[in-house]
Amino acid sequence: MGYLGFMVALPILALVVLAFQNGPAAFWTEISRREAVTAMVLTFEMALIATFITTLAGIWIAWTLKRREFIGKRLLESLIDLPLALPAIVAGLVLLSLYGPQGFIGAVLERHGVQILFAKPGIVLALMFVTLPLMVRSIQPVMDELDPEAEQASYTLGASRVATFIKVTLPILWPSIAAGASLTVARALGEFGSLVLIAGNIPYKTEIAPTYVYGRIESGTPEAASSVAVALLVIAVFILLAIEYLQSRRLRARRHGGR
Repeated sequence: MGYLGFMVALPILALVVLAFQNGPAAFWTEISRREAVTAMVLTFEMALIATFITTLAGIWIAWTLKRREFIGKRLLESLIDLPLALPAIVAGLVLLSLYGPQGFIGAVLERHGVQILFAKPGIVLALMFVTLPLMVRSIQPVMDELDPEAEQASYTLGASRVATFIKVTLPILWPSIAAGASLTVARALGEFGSLVLIAGNIPYKTEIAPTYVYGRIESGTPEAASSVAVALLVIAVFILLAIEYLQSRRLRARRHGGR
């Protein structure tokens, strides 16, 4: 508890004190600025979209790696963790080399009028790139312990693969999916390095909350930066608690149904 207090609680307390050092009115003024509100709204919008897509992709990938044998499976297993091993700025450079004006995909899309770089699609792609391992690695341990006999029994009774997955597999995976979604949301809300090159930091368009905070620090107004940071922290904690509540409610419903 002392270690947690020193490493987590104390820095958060210092941040809150800095945010409110000029009073609640100054705090509200900073978080209600139009640029700050736009940056926070964009951050949560992109984080939720990326989490939704990453959740679907993570479930699919984890299930495929567990239930299918194919050439290159070991290579795919090792590639999943690569975004976590790369420095964040390198991840941004990787995406820039692919989706930028000189990149293969970026050049093709640009000729068709589709903009990835310095636009919302680029932000979502960057967040998906850095958060996919969190979702897959949250689901895989449960998939490893999942008994395939229940799925085989469902197939024997005439259920399709989709119906079996929805009615048999998905309820068992739900706690791990909720845990992976929590980690994904938390990482997406705080992501900075991979978005510096991709988002472009254009105010009212592609400026996300972390870059807004960084800009306020550079401009010599740490109180403004800490105010927005505290607002992000509160909303992020609320989202995580909501996911935890839904997860515990689902588990209680399953236990009650089992009785």
